[in-house]
Formats: sequence, structure tokens, C-alpha cells
Amino acid sequence: MRHSSCAALAVLLCCTAPALAADIHVQDPVPFSESAYIADNIKAECRMGTQLASALGSSAPAHGNRIVFDSAPVSPGSGRVLQLELVEAQSAGNAFSGHFKSATARGVLFQDGQKVAAVTARRTSRGGAFGGFKGSCDVLERVVTAIGGDLAEWLANPTDNARLGDF
Repeated sequence: MRHSSCAALAVLLCCTAPALAADIHVQDPVPFSESAYIADNIKAECRMGTQLASALGSSAPAHGNRIVFDSAPVSPGSGRVLQLELVEAQSAGNAFSGHFKSATARGVLFQDGQKVAAVTARRTSRGGAFGGFKGSCDVLERVVTAIGGDLAEWLANPTDNARLGDF
């Protein structure tokens, strides 16, 4: 009797469809806002937009979503779309005097063209462990990695006008 119960359970588990993750379209790399005051050297030298997209993509499945990347700007047409942009990045200090880096991303989540929720995520860093051995871009990329994780968690239960991270 025990073996037949186990066999029935195994058949049931094999035949049930896994829960499908929600697909959310995001531009990769995440662009810098046109209205942001971000130093040109940060834009030119650091891979913040690529790193933010990567962190969001790798963190989202743990929260029941899947990020679908588009190389062109995403428009809120059909399906789920997160219009995301970097609106602030600061790079003060250095490995010798101490880092002070920060970044802020803003986004709007759409479902079939209708706004669902807006979000602002901000993180700061003093460089962390072994900060004296890290370059400015490394620290900024670490900051946006944290923002990507924050956004992935928010996408699981988006609330309007959310403020995530270091506020």
C-alpha cells in the first residue's frame, strides 16, 4: 500500500504544470535619464546600466518573475513592462581617501499599457570590505547590484510610489 501511495504522488507531481513566472520586459542596458545630472566620466567608464539589468535579471526568478531584455527602449504596450532609468549617480572619494558612491533608479511598471506602480530605489556605499582595493566603477556597480535585488523583490508585490533601499 505504501508503494502505491508513493507512486501515485510521483505521478501527480510529474503531471502538474509548474507555476509560470511572469515575464517583465526591461531595456538592457538600463539607460541614464536624459534629465539626470550624472558626470560624463561615470556614463562613459562605468557599466552601471548593464550591471543593473543583469542583477535584476538574476534576482527576479527567486521572486516569481522572469525578466525579458530588449535592446531598444520598451514601451508600455501589451504584457508587463518595467520602464527603468538611472536618475542619479555620484562618485565622491577614492580608494585612498575613502569611497562615497550612490545611485538612484526610477521605474514605472505597466500591465497592458496601464500603469501599475512607480518605484524609486536608492543605494549608497563606502566601498565595503576591502574598499581600498576597489575602483570607483566597481563600487558603483556594486551599488546598482543591490538596487537590482531591491527591484526584483518589489516586482513580486509592487506598491505605487515605493521607495526602496537607502532613503
